[in-house]
Amino acid sequence: MQSEITSAATGSPTLALRSAEEVRRSVRRSRRLSTLRNSVMLLPLMALLIFAFTVPILLFMYRSIDNGLLHRTFPQTNAALQAWTSPAVIPDAAYAALAADLKAIPGSNELAIIARNLNNFEEGFRSLLMKTTNRLPKTEPPSWKETLVEIDKRWLDPDRWAVLKFQTGALTAGFVLAAGDLKQDSNGEIVRQPPEQRLYIPLLLRTFEISLTVAVICLLLGYPTAYVLTRLSPFMAGLLMIAVLLPFWTSLLVRTTSWIIILQGNGPLNGLLQLAGIIQQPLELIFNRFGTLLAMSHVLLPYMILPLYSVMKSIPESHMRAAHSLGANQRIAFLRVYLPQTMPGIGAGLMFVFILALGYYITPALVGGPRDQMISYMITYHVNEVVNWGMASALGLMLLATTIILLVIFSRLVKLSHFMR
Repeated sequence: MQSEITSAATGSPTLALRSAEEVRRSVRRSRRLSTLRNSVMLLPLMALLIFAFTVPILLFMYRSIDNGLLHRTFPQTNAALQAWTSPAVIPDAAYAALAADLKAIPGSNELAIIARNLNNFEEGFRSLLMKTTNRLPKTEPPSWKETLVEIDKRWLDPDRWAVLKFQTGALTAGFVLAAGDLKQDSNGEIVRQPPEQRLYIPLLLRTFEISLTVAVICLLLGYPTAYVLTRLSPFMAGLLMIAVLLPFWTSLLVRTTSWIIILQGNGPLNGLLQLAGIIQQPLELIFNRFGTLLAMSHVLLPYMILPLYSVMKSIPESHMRAAHSLGANQRIAFLRVYLPQTMPGIGAGLMFVFILALGYYITPALVGGPRDQMISYMITYHVNEVVNWGMASALGLMLLATTIILLVIFSRLVKLSHFMR
């Protein structure tokens, strides 16, 4: 006993190793418990993100390839066309199968939805399907091919049958192709729509054009505003910040309606310009691109000012004084010293405004004209008006994919500019 006490007192190597191992086990146990505790605390947030954000987005994206409605409506037609290989020779069985499927459609409302869905793949398919269904004979004719061709000669067009072959499966890429103004021809090859039928790519380009223009306008207005905020006294800066944040506290519909009142032909802005003798006739300031850009910039301007202000506030004033002491004038000091340090705020503000502008619907719909509607208007149209979730999902998927690509390119350009600097 005395020897064990003496050994412990003198620091036995075996006892020291055992104590170190126990300490390591205790540290590992403590880390595991901390990780478990943090995971449990994050479970509600993760569940919310999964079930309220991730799952709905994945289901929405799946609808872009889900073709259950057309697959259930044309089972016999789809089966009859699977062996169809020669575009010039349409099998007689396909005509009989199509007639049987059309007769089985339960009502006119469902027929209208189906016809509108098919019209996304081939222009004029809606009128063709409605006309054919309404004129189908009740008795069995000698030849369904002759009957359908007599109703409408467009049933001799292989492209119509190609739509029924490729777009009546359980899963289809037709909606995604249509969102890119593409289609499958009678040979199954992917081709572009005729120029007069291209709708969605020009609409997407217009959406990016308007969003980018709004982001640049917000940058031009927000940069000097954020700079002034950093130079004012705390009291004056607080008042100006309240004015900047005022759009956050006002309903989007109220803000947009206010611009309609201000910019209309007999509104206060045109009245002031006429009173000052600047113009003789009222200007068209609303229901066009100008009104859209002005109203959207007003709503999104705080998203540009706040990131810029947070970055500018952290830049020491001594940097500019040091540049002046080294011989740089005001312009050179700003371009070489101050502006590069604000690039993170510029990049964050541009991304915030650009991404938020991409999904705008209410403002362009109220203050814009027919040529100023964005892709969100078309998505809403397919969801609410024609009840075509597949096309709406395909447009949303296209918008999401192109936005991610542009953000990756933009982030690389920003990093490259920092590297070159």
